[in-house]
Amino acid sequence: MLGTLINAALILAGTAVGLLLRRGLPERVKQAILMAMGLSTVLIGLMGAVKTTDTLGVILCMAVGTLLGSLIDLERQLDRLGRWVEHRLGQAAGEGVSRAFVSTSLIYCVGAMAVVGSIDSGIRGDHTTLIAKGIIDGVTAIVFASTMGIGVGLSAVSVFVYQGTIALLAGLLSPVLTDAVVTEMSAVGGLLIAGIGLNLIYDKRIPVGNMLPAIFLPLAYLPLRALFG
Repeated sequence: MLGTLINAALILAGTAVGLLLRRGLPERVKQAILMAMGLSTVLIGLMGAVKTTDTLGVILCMAVGTLLGSLIDLERQLDRLGRWVEHRLGQAAGEGVSRAFVSTSLIYCVGAMAVVGSIDSGIRGDHTTLIAKGIIDGVTAIVFASTMGIGVGLSAVSVFVYQGTIALLAGLLSPVLTDAVVTEMSAVGGLLIAGIGLNLIYDKRIPVGNMLPAIFLPLAYLPLRALFG
């Protein structure tokens, strides 16, 4: 859990620095930075997505996962959580807490470093990957918080829960989270990250939250593909 704690702490530290910088930035500068981060996010997502070795499988996982997420309406649940925090924090939170929370939570949790690093941390006590990830997350948190506000810091909770759970269950999950599964999970997650980037650029509402279950479907899809060949 040490690696996860460090990762979450660095996100909080980056958010604090970003909030300090936010006060001195003109609105046009904030918007320009947000657009730049949106483009960068799309690039990060596409780089993860193109690593897939089974395009049809990614499409299938996206379709089924989005169906499941839409039936549960995860997007609305995440928005409600963000609105609740926004209400609890009052005027100090500002607007857009929900958007910042959902977007950055997905960016920080989806990807091979989060999964592989958590397994290494849980099984071998090797926190190197998560610390490296934490440094990257902390730097990006500075930029995101300077434009999107305090909601970015809430993603530290998501990181703690997600990576902490994997670390604690690493002994059970390691046989299932093979290299192939992690690759396809990262590919699906890459598409979701690209969707977040498009939301940042065009201020659209691609329901990325409803697509979240797709990330985990390679855990079932790849064994089924191997079984039925």
